[in-house]
Amino acid sequence: MSAYRYPYTRPACPSRPPAKVAPARRTDYAACAARGAVEGALRGTDLMQKPKKLYACLLCFFLLNAVPSYAATDAKPEQHALDQIRAYISAGWDSLTRSLTDCATVVDTKLSTASVLYFPADFRLPASVEQLQKQCKVQVQHLPAVIHHIGETDPSEINPAGLLYMENRYVVPGGRFNEMYGWDSYFIIRGLVRDGRIDLAKGMVENFFFEIDHYGGVLNANRTYYLTRSQPPFLTSMILAVFEAQKAGGHQGNEWLAKAYDHAVKDHELWTSEPHRAGSTGLSRYFDFGNGPAAESVKDETGHYRQVAAYFLQQPDLGRNYVMASSAAKPSSLAAGPLFALQICDVARTMAQPGCDSAGTVALSADYYKGDRAMRESGFDISFRFGPYGAATHHFAPVCLNSLLYKTEKDLEQMSAALDRKEESEKWRERAEQRKADVQKYLWDSERGLFFDFDFEKQARSTYEYVTTFYPLWAGIATPEQARSVMQHVGRFERPGGLVMSPYETGAQWDFPYAWAPNQLMAIEGMRRNGFNEDADRLSYKFLSMVMENFRRDGTIREKYDAVKRSSETQVTAGYHMNIVGFGWTNGVFLALLHDLPTSDVARLSKEQDQAPGSAH
Repeated sequence: MSAYRYPYTRPACPSRPPAKVAPARRTDYAACAARGAVEGALRGTDLMQKPKKLYACLLCFFLLNAVPSYAATDAKPEQHALDQIRAYISAGWDSLTRSLTDCATVVDTKLSTASVLYFPADFRLPASVEQLQKQCKVQVQHLPAVIHHIGETDPSEINPAGLLYMENRYVVPGGRFNEMYGWDSYFIIRGLVRDGRIDLAKGMVENFFFEIDHYGGVLNANRTYYLTRSQPPFLTSMILAVFEAQKAGGHQGNEWLAKAYDHAVKDHELWTSEPHRAGSTGLSRYFDFGNGPAAESVKDETGHYRQVAAYFLQQPDLGRNYVMASSAAKPSSLAAGPLFALQICDVARTMAQPGCDSAGTVALSADYYKGDRAMRESGFDISFRFGPYGAATHHFAPVCLNSLLYKTEKDLEQMSAALDRKEESEKWRERAEQRKADVQKYLWDSERGLFFDFDFEKQARSTYEYVTTFYPLWAGIATPEQARSVMQHVGRFERPGGLVMSPYETGAQWDFPYAWAPNQLMAIEGMRRNGFNEDADRLSYKFLSMVMENFRRDGTIREKYDAVKRSSETQVTAGYHMNIVGFGWTNGVFLALLHDLPTSDVARLSKEQDQAPGSAH
């Protein structure tokens, strides 16, 4: 297990503003001071009961967004750009941290009804809960039953929906979120340990232990409507990131490792048991235990399912019947979700309103919603990788999931060996080797020279080129020959801002032309693992410089970027349209990629950003 290094510490706000005024930045003296005032005023405060504090918060918010900025004149010019973005990231760990003992977290901005914080059915309420209810005006309830595994509870019977309690503080992806997400947290934790925030990272991992113990597994996020699914399995990678960071700091922590190992074994069982098995392949699939429309889509993706129904009506030859006639009077047993009205209209030839007649009602199939939900468990929502709108996700053995499970099995082999559990270690070695063989059999296409997902229902390998083809390089599955073959096709994904998700422009945020931080890190670390360091350096530079250029323009870091235009301005038309500011996993990946970039490239990157138009000197 390699040790982590921490080359920089979290800076404080400067003691006074420098003399020169520079273009607007979010990490300067004024913004830093204003952010601190906002957080101090908001933390644990009932704003309805303290109008003076509310006024102070509003004043600070105005300062944060309107006051002119200052650049540190006593810093060396070559340090300006990197210092500023590092300061933004460092401050971001605090502004993105949530605690379910703070009003700002438990008062749920995603609900129009009264906020409810749910505790496990068999969990004794902490003494602080009574004060929490009074101060935050939030309801506290126990879940209706003890949960042993994901899918055991029907979230539709928990009304209203709400946050699920966790014991420790955690970092959320972006400012609009109050919940801790599954796979986001791995990339956030990578950033936290790189910035020396080990206790916060460890607390997040232990929150996942709490979820496994009380909610049946690692959840998509700690909300009641996520009790039916998980997210890509990065738990052992998170555990080892924290364990190695503690070890580097002189804390061996084998007792904690044993606790972590036991929880990781339970997490692994979810993915290797039905219904997460991918037919007879020996591989695993994504699967959501819920039915019908996903709650978050109904709230955040206005008109999405109507858009999907319209698409499939125009594509009747796709091979799976996703739209079917259904009505309130005669509902189809194979359909689910809302009804959509059809009309037949004359083609408008004048300014007059064309005549239209009703053509009945239709609904999307229950199988479509199963695929849609499984796609959301995959984290890639929305992409056309598993068929249009991800509708067939649950019929595939994916490259990403099975690469992660191989990595999980190798991690469990390593962890059990460190705990002197030799028989268990050998068992995990055998399981990993079997999965590796199955990946080679079903997911490797020797003619195309890439890894592809496998449709086990149709017994056919996909031809949809996707950035997850680099995951087997990261996990250690790819042979040297396969790694070289994959790298020969890197041009299919490489663009000015890094690696795009796919070469296909579908309007979905997880397809062309978008670059996401997690997949940059997975692919680039996979390249380094296989000796392709020049490619890794080049792609790291492209992505880092794109993030820095956009930060220089608007003072923010975002969840995704247009890698063709090198811009945080996105034009998503399918599903979730926003590009959230924050942003947890981009922050973490930025630090990880920067750390592995050669010193000469870091100096060049900093110099270019300092000399770019609009930069402060």
